[in-house]
Amino acid sequence: MPDGSAPPPAKQSLYESHKKIHPKAISGTFRRLKWAVLSVLLGFFFVLPWLRWERGVEAPNQAVLFDLAQGRFYIFAIEIWPQEIYYLTGVLIIAAVGLFLATALAGRIWCGFGCPHTVWTDLFVRVEQFFEGDRAERIRMDKGRWTAKKIYRKTAKHAVWQLISVVSAFGMIAFFTDAPTLAYDLVTLNLGDNALTFLGLFAASTYAMAGWTREQMCMYMCPWPRIQTAMLDEHSLVVTYQGWRGDNRGPKRKSESWEQRTERGFGDCIDCTQCVQVCPMGIDVRTGAQADCINCGLCVDACDGIMDQIARPRGLIRFAAMAEDGARATGSRYKLPVVRVRTMIYTAVMALVAVIMLFTFGNRAHMEVTVIRDRAPMYVTLKDGSIRNAYTFKIANKTREDRRYELLASGIPGTTLSMAGEQEHVADESAGTALRLEASPDSVATYRIYVTVPQGSLNAPSTPLSFQLSDTGSREKDVYKSVFLGPN
Repeated sequence: MPDGSAPPPAKQSLYESHKKIHPKAISGTFRRLKWAVLSVLLGFFFVLPWLRWERGVEAPNQAVLFDLAQGRFYIFAIEIWPQEIYYLTGVLIIAAVGLFLATALAGRIWCGFGCPHTVWTDLFVRVEQFFEGDRAERIRMDKGRWTAKKIYRKTAKHAVWQLISVVSAFGMIAFFTDAPTLAYDLVTLNLGDNALTFLGLFAASTYAMAGWTREQMCMYMCPWPRIQTAMLDEHSLVVTYQGWRGDNRGPKRKSESWEQRTERGFGDCIDCTQCVQVCPMGIDVRTGAQADCINCGLCVDACDGIMDQIARPRGLIRFAAMAEDGARATGSRYKLPVVRVRTMIYTAVMALVAVIMLFTFGNRAHMEVTVIRDRAPMYVTLKDGSIRNAYTFKIANKTREDRRYELLASGIPGTTLSMAGEQEHVADESAGTALRLEASPDSVATYRIYVTVPQGSLNAPSTPLSFQLSDTGSREKDVYKSVFLGPN
């Protein structure tokens, strides 16, 4: 400055620009395991909608179908109705607690192997490696000028990404509509507006998340990395750098032996950074436990490969529990306690919910009756002085057969039942006769029923009334409690 004063400090941005991560290809135990899990999960995803399951003439024959239009979830021999949504609640509870259990045992093992985002990102990265080469070549290409070869490679990669995105979107929609029909409509360019909209949304989101955002989804959008810290304990297996063995880090001179290197205060880590280069999250596991680590184990494969090359024992980076450090400090041998209070509680909750679901599903009724009493008018006084209430009956027939039912009412002496429009069919409990109703297969039958009681039978303006519906074939019964209203 002219006056001799110090220049003002330069402004620093509070945000760091995103640095693209180019994970290096690696081979090893965990990489093969990831490919196996990826193949199985993608196989289930794309094959399940095409499996057939015979349910009857008018029923869909897709083995797994979530038919939102008809309000049915079909899973092979299981058929879930809208009012049975509590089964979905049970499944979500088991899935959530199962995630807690997996985290307590092995950290973010779900994120590293089973998460759909991880599966599709692995697939997209493999396509990128096929067209653009391994890490070093991709970095040089991104920094280099645009050439015909670079344009071809980039275009081919994105074309395959978009093809995978469309196929994945089709696979998602196929769970909600008939897969062969959807494929025919797609090929003939005859998709409806809804199908076309969701196809575009799913394809665009797959292309954006697996192709572009990748690790940013895990770091900034997914809440699980922050929640998992409450699920870990000192016995959870997480990818760990064994600092006691690897530090101090530094390159090894070819002319020196390992004994000479040890005397200079260096450990087994030769600071090759292979563990960083293969990490899909771009983190350095050697700096300590990090919430962004997805426990995929690729850094373990990379480090074990280097240890084999330099003739040192494997396991410099490995799955280990934090409690091992305490055992090592005391000179005792550490044994991983798989069965402990936390894992037992998680397992017990999952088992309890599963047993409750199986019990309720095994004993669920094949029919359900819902009764809605008319509110206006609350009652009608007939010319002979008797009082009549009107009710709407909805009978859910959950079977694939025509069913016939008998309806009786009890609670008020002399009660008779009649169906709107068919006054000749009268049910009188005292005479032992019942009103006969029918329901088509896998449907909800609706009837308007009149309940009439004689003059003088009511002692209060509101009297409890019970309806009993019996299946004439299976003798299954359902009872619904309501009220009968009369004058004060």
